[in-house]
Amino acid sequence: MNDKRIKKVAIFIDGGNFYRRIRQDSLIPKGTKFDYLKFAEFLSRGRIVSSKSYYIGIVRNYNKTQESQKLVESQQKLLSNLEKIGYTIKRGKIVYDNKIREKGVDVQIAIDLVIGASENKYDVAIIVSSDTDLIPAIKYVRSKGKLVEYVGFAQSPSLGMIKESDDRILLIDEQIKEFKMQEK
Repeated sequence: MNDKRIKKVAIFIDGGNFYRRIRQDSLIPKGTKFDYLKFAEFLSRGRIVSSKSYYIGIVRNYNKTQESQKLVESQQKLLSNLEKIGYTIKRGKIVYDNKIREKGVDVQIAIDLVIGASENKYDVAIIVSSDTDLIPAIKYVRSKGKLVEYVGFAQSPSLGMIKESDDRILLIDEQIKEFKMQEK
């Protein structure tokens, strides 16, 4: 990014996909918390954060088991902690059929990207998602003169998201581990 003036940034995190990725390969092991506040500061790079949104399909105890109930409680605790540090939680649905699927999250992100650009709520959209379904919204955002930064993972970046964004951050495992919360 070559424009040095301070800009308002909005952070959009695809929570389900991001959470699964940081738990994968024990980057942030179960029982260890991820520091989402420090992560937002890292992403903002000293710019003004106008909003931080976390998009997630809401888990429910669909099969009435103790294991399923623990998932519900764990997710509620995570979302409550995110709200305490200033994140807005955008809730989607989880469909339980042959396979568990998240529904509506990418649509919510796309709508918020478009509305935010139209209402001048940010200068830069930081998108933590590799979902190429967001590309039409990204194109609209850029047509409004806003910048888009894609945040993905170095091992599996989205070439489509890279192509459509003004800047990118490709996280490596060592960076992710830096966001482990210190035990108190």
